[in-house]
Amino acid sequence: MAKAIMIQGTMSNAGKSLLAAGLCRIFRQDGYRVAPFKAQNMALNSYITSDGLEMGRAQVMQAECAGLSPDVRMNPILLKPTSDVGSQVIVNGEVIANMKAREYFRYKPQLIPAVKEAYESLAGENDIIVIEGAGSPAEINLKNDDCFVNMGMAKIAASPVLLVGDIDRGGVFAQLYGTVALLDDDERAMVKGLIINKFRGDKTILDPGVKMLEEKCRIPVVGVTPYMHLDVEDEDSLSERFDRKSSSGLIDIAVIRLPHISNFTDFNPFERIESLSLRYVSNVSELKHPDMIILPGSKNTIDDLLWLRRSGLEAAVCKASASGAVIFGICGGYQMLGTVLSDPHNAEGGGEARGLGLLPIRTVFSKEKTRTQTRGQMQKVGGILQTLSEKHFEGYEIHMGQSTPDAESGISDGTNVDCRPLTAIVREGGEPVLEGAQSGNVYGTYVHGLFDKDEVTAAIVTGLGTAKGINTDDMHAVDYQRFKQSQFDLLADGLRGSLDMDAVYDILEKGI
Repeated sequence: MAKAIMIQGTMSNAGKSLLAAGLCRIFRQDGYRVAPFKAQNMALNSYITSDGLEMGRAQVMQAECAGLSPDVRMNPILLKPTSDVGSQVIVNGEVIANMKAREYFRYKPQLIPAVKEAYESLAGENDIIVIEGAGSPAEINLKNDDCFVNMGMAKIAASPVLLVGDIDRGGVFAQLYGTVALLDDDERAMVKGLIINKFRGDKTILDPGVKMLEEKCRIPVVGVTPYMHLDVEDEDSLSERFDRKSSSGLIDIAVIRLPHISNFTDFNPFERIESLSLRYVSNVSELKHPDMIILPGSKNTIDDLLWLRRSGLEAAVCKASASGAVIFGICGGYQMLGTVLSDPHNAEGGGEARGLGLLPIRTVFSKEKTRTQTRGQMQKVGGILQTLSEKHFEGYEIHMGQSTPDAESGISDGTNVDCRPLTAIVREGGEPVLEGAQSGNVYGTYVHGLFDKDEVTAAIVTGLGTAKGINTDDMHAVDYQRFKQSQFDLLADGLRGSLDMDAVYDILEKGI
């Protein structure tokens, strides 16, 4: 069985995911077979594996750092919030139910065998497992329910723990000392090292505090890691990307920040293009006059559509469309662009709502979720993004709804010639099918990851630039996969320079 080491944090967004990813990269560089593992992840960013199973994107990124294909065993339980008090519960990549928080806490013990089986299977194939916790192990109101999240998982895996605190948010010594103090004696004994994360400045100024922390906790500090300016995929909505509001690029793209936005990693490739600004907007005053507006995926599409209406952004998007701006919908955003959204089976909360009416499609939510990897080719594309015509892409689909032509719009009998499919896709093991819709400068598709191919993003930039009358020859799209690998190596270099890796290997070797 593999040796294990676990990263736990004093709070959410302390840097657990990034540190776990960096250790995966380091161990792989050092010649070990290493895999990531997070028993329970709560996130709206998810991914579909090659066998059609759903998992959190943080573990996908960690798998890429480890040189592995994403495997649902790396994240056997995924919770996708549907409201403030409930989530869709996904076990081993498949939806089992929507549950309120209290209902899930009662159900959790039944999932222990699934977690153990996934972990032991991975451990049997690798030398090292890097485990990531969730939130904080010192949430004393939840400790009795920690079957496999933090210390519960450390006990299952007999794993030593590295506890991470975030100095950038202040109070890091209190974070670390308070967390250790609130642990039970047997749990405290499993914490073998402390890490101060996201430090900026002269480390020598911190040294007296580090010494006092070690004396009080009786646990060594194995690293003070710097605030690293890297570009890797974020796990959740605490992403700093959402704070970018200014439009300073020659080409300006605005993503509507829906309350239940999901898979916003779809748009990361645009951030690599010089002189292009990508920003997330939450109200009309922030929208301004972008060249392209993107409606992203949503875990609660009808609720987010109604929010769009109440906020005034629906009217603003429709006005921008009438003025000639490109409107692009992905998954839930694509559904919102249609005429009607209906949820008769209560798949996402139930009800029916009128869409924006920019595409003549109607969506009906079903009980079963479409989960598949896809590849395909853009059809003959019209409007500003005609430069996309016949471009190839790869991606994946995650959606409950099925969208079909709206008979009342006339496209089913061919009278609405302005609306036609956007892509021809091949789902895993299937034949090519037409998918998506386009009408004028409005485009929609179910395909996540569409923009990862540099030829697709380059075509969009060219189309937007041509419509604006600007030269985009110097606005190069990058090979996104190669770029990500370079960022993973920079992450590993940063951790090697700030962690005591001899101490980390010693902790790994001795275990608990």
